Amino acid sequence: MASRGRKRKAEAALAAAAEKREKPASSQKGVEEASVVIEHCMSRVYGRNAAALSQALRLEAPELPVKVNPTKPRRGSFEVTLLRPDGSSAELWTGIKKGPPRKLKFPEPQEVVKELKKYLS
Repeated sequence: MASRGRKRKAEAALAAAAEKREKPASSQKGVEEASVVIEHCMSRVYGRNAAALSQALRLEAPELPVKVNPTKPRRGSFEVTLLRPDGSSAELWTGIKKGPPRKLKFPEPQEVVKELKKYLS
């Protein structure tokens, strides 16, 4: 006679796996408003630069929400992307292929703000 506990655990695992697959697809479907996404590696250095950059972007364009790492970031990444309401995106900065030295991966906040203004106007 089979144990009931195993069957329930297997069903729960299948349901959890299905939810995980649905989440990324639903989060990228439609963006109601434009937003800026900063993706950065979880290193302290990356975090400090992302905080300074997000602050500069919020001061320059307070109507745009700034999201930092809405999904798990890639290793060694530092990217700034503008997500438009129509579903398209524009890359404001990517530091993935830059460096060494490491400081080349991080933009000056003024550079990113200038790029953002170019895309918004």
